[in-house]
Amino acid sequence: MTKQEQTRAPRQNTTASSEGCVVGIDIGGTNLRLALADTTGCILARHAASTADSRNAATVVAAIERGVEELMREANVPRSALRSIAAGAPGITNVDEGIVIATSYLMGWRDVPLQSMLESALGIPAIVDNDVNMAAVGESWMGSGKNVRDFVFIAIGTGVGAGVVLEGRPFRGMGWAAGEIGYMLVPGVSSEPTEHGAPGALESMVGGEGIRETWLRTWSQEKTSLPRELTATKIFEGAQTGDPLAKAILHQSAQILSYAIYNLSLVLNCPLFILGGGVGTHPVFFEATQKALEKWASRSHLKLSLSALGAEAQLMGAVRLALDLAHATPIKDK
Repeated sequence: MTKQEQTRAPRQNTTASSEGCVVGIDIGGTNLRLALADTTGCILARHAASTADSRNAATVVAAIERGVEELMREANVPRSALRSIAAGAPGITNVDEGIVIATSYLMGWRDVPLQSMLESALGIPAIVDNDVNMAAVGESWMGSGKNVRDFVFIAIGTGVGAGVVLEGRPFRGMGWAAGEIGYMLVPGVSSEPTEHGAPGALESMVGGEGIRETWLRTWSQEKTSLPRELTATKIFEGAQTGDPLAKAILHQSAQILSYAIYNLSLVLNCPLFILGGGVGTHPVFFEATQKALEKWASRSHLKLSLSALGAEAQLMGAVRLALDLAHATPIKDK
């Protein structure tokens, strides 16, 4: 190699090479995101791919394997430096055995042994968890839940889910379903039993898809000048400009969410509730929910906060769990 070629050659990341690195993964219904981090949590490289046309578990794992190789090339870190990997999936997950028990968003994902599939594909220790639990870990590490021992992270996007952190650790429940608050029964929601795989009662009134369905059911030209086809966030924007139907639906959704938050605060006695997700972080929805909670201020001292990490919460939580796993796993001789 000439002196000029040596100057142009990428310099190997010596810190990551000697101390190791980890990968965090956020598996979404339409997107796959990966982040490579060093042992301090500093992000070295990122990778994203679509899962819209490849939702089969084996296909997703193959995409993860390709993504990891791309990350290592981009960061110029040898494959031997990779210590561990953590993945968040949108479904109830048995963390001890690394099995995604069920998910509504990835076709065919029932009892998927994701941990063992990742370990077989990559040859490193892996850990998997529910994506909302991952987001709660992320907020606890470097977000709105930092230095807070007990809090609840509520993700509101298409659906609704919660990550519960108690005494600084994620609380997952006996059947790994703690935080499935989309099925809560509170005033204003249907009390009819929910079919397997269908949206829950709370979810159908507070989730993005539920709010959109409510708009479709109640829409008429006499009630609003807004279009019939609107997303939840567009409905909130309509409420902000004074549209009467949009304001009514915003108020209804915020009121119902406030019931759920207040009830959770009575059971868990958590001082902090964090709203995340594309719908939950909308300023108009947040403000309406906060106002609805004020009526119980004399009985509850709970604080409502927006996610500080936003869409990064799940990925940062995955990086944190991968770091924890790496620190707990002895380094093997290569």
